[in-house]
Amino acid sequence: MAKKVVATLKTGTGKEYSKVITMNKSPKTGAYSFKEIIVHNDHVKDAIAGISK
Repeated sequence: MAKKVVATLKTGTGKEYSKVITMNKSPKTGAYSFKEIIVHNDHVKDAIAGISK
């Protein structure tokens, strides 16, 4: 099953997307949490700027 998923991501439109992972620190506990989103390559900088604000 995994081979099929990987094969479909390598062809066609799968190359046009990137996974953006950002790290946020909780002001109450000091613990870090991670947020993952998948965005089009043209909007990576916009996604990072929007998350960090």
